[in-house]
Amino acid sequence: MTHTLSTAPLSFGTFSAAGGPQFAGVVRDNQVLALSALTPLADAQGLKLRGTESMLNFLQHWDENYANLKQILTAAGQSTLPLPFTSADALSVHAPLMPGNIFCAGANYRKQVIDLIVAQGGQPGTEAYSTPEQRRAYGEAMMDKRAREGKPFAWVRTRGSITGPFDPIILPKDVKQPDWEPELGVVIGKKARRVTQQDALAYVAGYIVVNDITSRELVYRPDIPHMGMDWLSAKCSPSFFPIGPSLVPAEFIKDPHDLTITFLLNGERMVHEQTNDMIFRIERMIEFISQTVEMQPGDILATGSPPGNGVHYGRFLRPGDVAESGITLLGSQRNLCIRE
Repeated sequence: MTHTLSTAPLSFGTFSAAGGPQFAGVVRDNQVLALSALTPLADAQGLKLRGTESMLNFLQHWDENYANLKQILTAAGQSTLPLPFTSADALSVHAPLMPGNIFCAGANYRKQVIDLIVAQGGQPGTEAYSTPEQRRAYGEAMMDKRAREGKPFAWVRTRGSITGPFDPIILPKDVKQPDWEPELGVVIGKKARRVTQQDALAYVAGYIVVNDITSRELVYRPDIPHMGMDWLSAKCSPSFFPIGPSLVPAEFIKDPHDLTITFLLNGERMVHEQTNDMIFRIERMIEFISQTVEMQPGDILATGSPPGNGVHYGRFLRPGDVAESGITLLGSQRNLCIRE
């Protein structure tokens, strides 16, 4: 299968060949080289590449590893001996990394939240608004106030929901409204505790495409409405978090709030929106989360979904659907939906 992993000059991912073990690799021009294959070159130059056995381990020393890797590749490019890159099309492409923690920003795109309020009448807070027009006016006013006075909302997703960028999305047999949510994923590159907005982007290793699949009818629990949203039931089914195809280093993303997110359903465009519609920018999200927890290298922050979800169209994922999520420079996923 032909895979375009990214259009950035350099990216990283996890691969396997002919059913063999998975390995961490660097990608250049859609060609892949195992990080471990660079160890002899690193040693010859008196440099260190640590944790090359997996992307999560490599990210534990991200700043040092990335700087040294670029130096090694530059030196290798001046050599007459070619590096043993392999075409990505000859490899299986897996989730770029298995993160330590997954933090998800809820209700972080202005237009998307307003569309959900309009489409899902009866949510807590909207009981007094019986028409779509009333709910839209309510949603617009609420989002404007939240941007001025509010703070981000974040929750934690399970690692067991991760799947690869070209693996199937398994639709649970008892779920009726599985919905797509393509998002910009932020990969943390060093420990972050009580980080300020001014410093936050210095803690980012790079960016990936994620699809934060949601079972819409399970978000709210009618039996205990006072408990709020049930993200465990709605979000954490196996394969409900496709990530990848590759991790693009932050240096190649000049402005993460100036990217285009797209989603195609069976080739039909459902989402085509800009990341500048975030209510709370990435810097604010990292500041907010790191006030409570210590974010670790290899953690992922999913920054929220733009408008164009299935609930907006009244059309949800079905067996046989092909879901494609993409972001500028970061490549795209292609997942076949199958029934559990």
